[in-house]
This record gives sequence, structure tokens and C-alpha cells, in this order.
Amino acid sequence: MMMTPTIAALSMSLLQRRGKQFLKEVGLVPIGKPARFLTAVLLAYLLPIALIIQAPIIGTWLGVFPGDLDQFMILNLVAGTDGPAKYLLGQAGIILVAGLMNLIPALGEEIGWRGWLWPKLQPLGQLPAILSSGVIWGIWHAPLILLGYNYPFAKGAWGLAAMCGMCIVVGAIFAWLRTFSGSVWPAALAHGVFNASVGLVSLFMVMGSMLDSTKASILGWSGWILPAVVIVLMVLAGAFRTKMGPSYPQNELKSTEADGHGLSMD
Repeated sequence: MMMTPTIAALSMSLLQRRGKQFLKEVGLVPIGKPARFLTAVLLAYLLPIALIIQAPIIGTWLGVFPGDLDQFMILNLVAGTDGPAKYLLGQAGIILVAGLMNLIPALGEEIGWRGWLWPKLQPLGQLPAILSSGVIWGIWHAPLILLGYNYPFAKGAWGLAAMCGMCIVVGAIFAWLRTFSGSVWPAALAHGVFNASVGLVSLFMVMGSMLDSTKASILGWSGWILPAVVIVLMVLAGAFRTKMGPSYPQNELKSTEADGHGLSMD
């Protein structure tokens, strides 16, 4: 299923007779500036973990996450005699390995979403591109979400709406990595690391408690608050504005650039 966005993007490129440009247009090649690319790779590892860890802190403060931020009983229990610090260091290594293992299936999505779709949405402006790409990505998950995946306590469209909210926030970070690096690889790595580290949230919970994912964790609204503030500041700073490059072909944006609206901060 994760390969379907790539299949769709490739099909559209072939129908548009742009198959020869496909690898460049979706950001698979070339790598571009090595320093910027390597910085994006490092951030692709760190940012998803930060997104997941901040959510229990904010949720506990707001009273919607069953957080145990005083005793950390679950963390201490699973850490055993090694202690929390050594355990978390080991988890960091496991997440890195798992993120790399997830890279290829995550790339199946990211070639479609951040590789092909994100550049096509640039004429809309920064904020509309973030919102529309996130909603599209969220709705794509509908078959699973409506079966109870991620939001077992949400009924019908409410779970799907929550998924769209999460995809807007997380997708914006992935999209920024794509824009910053000019490559789809950091976005794919971030996606893989995100999938590998979601389970960290359990380390912060009160033992035996239940979690309503529509309200808490990065899946719920309390987990979106801090990232949303950061994203708004990034939009105001123009961080999502696309610069011309091999993976953002000039002919795609020429018409909108001419009238001054192609890279607007709507």
C-alpha cells in the first residue's frame, strides 16, 4: 500500500510524457549541496523523535495525556538495572536502525507526497500547500483509519479528521526537509524514523492507563500545538518557499512566477 503514491506519481509523469525527468522531479537525484543534504539527514533523525517526545509533555500539562512525568515508572521498569539513560541510548540506536529499514517502504509514500505532489502545490503558496498536501495525505489513509487504525476510540469521520490534522503537522516537517535539501531522501528517512519511534510515547504514560489518541500523543490535537506554532513561524520566515533547482523544474513554476504569485506566503 505504501508504494501506491509512487505508482500514481510515475503514472502521471508517464501520461504527461515526463518520464525521463521523473527521478529529478521527485528529488531522487541529484543530491545537490552535500552540507545541506547531510544537515537534512541529521534533522530527519532528530525532528521526528522531537515531535513524538514533546506531545506527552504538552498533553500532560493540558490534562489530556495520562503522563507519569514524575516517577517514570514504565521507563524505569523496562530499563531495569541498566538505568533509563543507558536504555534510552540503546533505543536511539534501535530507532536509527529501524528508521533505515523503514526507508524503502517510506520512500514509496514520500516519492508521491513530498517528491511529486509537494512541488506541484507550490504555486498555491506556503500555507495552502501545507494544508492541502496534509489533507490529501490524511485522506489517503481513510481505508485503515475507518477500520479503527490509529484512532480506535474515534467513530467514522472523526478519526479521519484527526488523521488529517496529524498529517498536516507532520507532513509540514517532511515537506520542509524536502524543500531545505532539494531531495526526497531526508523526507523518506524522517518518515521511517517517525514510524519507528511512535512507541516511545508509552514510556511516559501512567502504568495501566488508556490513551485517547484523538486528544493525546502526536496523533491527537494536544500534540500538534507546539509543532503548529513552530510551523507558523517558519511560514512567516519563508522557510517553505521553494528555490529553483533540479528537483523543482523551472517550467513547472514559470507561469505562476511571472505574475508574482508563484512563491507567495498565502
